[in-house]
Amino acid sequence: MSPTRFDVLSIGNAIVDVLARVDDRFLERHQLAKGMMRLIDEETAEELFADMGPATVISGGSAGNTAAGIASFGGRSAYFGKIKQDQMGELFGHDLRAQGVHFESVRAIVGPATARSFILVTPDGERTMNTYLGACVNLTVDDIDSAVVESAKVTYMEGYLWDRPEAKEAFKRAAAVSRKAGRQTSITLSDSFCVERHRDSFLDLIRSGIDIVFANESEIKSLYQTQNFDGAMQAIRKDCPIAVLTRSEAGCVVVRGEEVHAIPAYPVSKVVDVTGAGDLFAAGFLHGLTHGLKLAHCAQLGALAAAEVISHIGARPEVNLRAHAKAVGLL
Repeated sequence: MSPTRFDVLSIGNAIVDVLARVDDRFLERHQLAKGMMRLIDEETAEELFADMGPATVISGGSAGNTAAGIASFGGRSAYFGKIKQDQMGELFGHDLRAQGVHFESVRAIVGPATARSFILVTPDGERTMNTYLGACVNLTVDDIDSAVVESAKVTYMEGYLWDRPEAKEAFKRAAAVSRKAGRQTSITLSDSFCVERHRDSFLDLIRSGIDIVFANESEIKSLYQTQNFDGAMQAIRKDCPIAVLTRSEAGCVVVRGEEVHAIPAYPVSKVVDVTGAGDLFAAGFLHGLTHGLKLAHCAQLGALAAAEVISHIGARPEVNLRAHAKAVGLL
């Protein structure tokens, strides 16, 4: 086995987040269903941006948020994602490296611009996402540095990569390299619509090449086409060595074989923006796992990180998560 250089390598869509507070009338005006994620073209992106008012701009993307969270816990974090050599691409790379993440992916010189996600946060804390994918979907096997994959304890990939054949092949290449090197592989199912698009191939992948699955309640129910959470939980425990199932304010359930751990959500005084909750939960869990902690303890770290990120606007932690965890006795 190669020497361990990183705890977790995260691979995903490299997206710059543009966050703004809006009211329900804004959603109605643009015919947006609250809480949903849709893909948009560049023209629609410009229309939303012009109408949304003041905004916060920060690098994002699901796996990018997880990578930043792991670094905040003090973990050795790396990231693969496709950006263009443009202003937004420069911002994305600067943010990630400034947070302590190893990010050396080659930038595209031609083609679509760096991806942007317009995240509209309503007063109830719910977020509605409108994403222009741009350059991020052009991730290919050429962007997979096998030496980095081999040197990471866990390779963590987002389900959104399954949407394009080239990115899917990159995903599969990384998983194969990781497994051959004796490392662990992990996937987050991303959202229930992503599961609906790829249900059969996700199940094949999970049963044959994944060690850890992250899913929220709607995603795991969609995967097994059931409205019964317990039934879905029983199914995933047979298909994957470790399943981490989040249930918002109801906490989470972690299953490994006959083990079942139900962990409550970490208390938060006010939910401001739920963007990134699942991403940061995965960061806390994977940090604990790669440092030999028990599953219940890993889930507590995940719950702590999720609670921190939903207490403010934005999908990246605003405090040092390692210091925060030490202060409350979790590290």
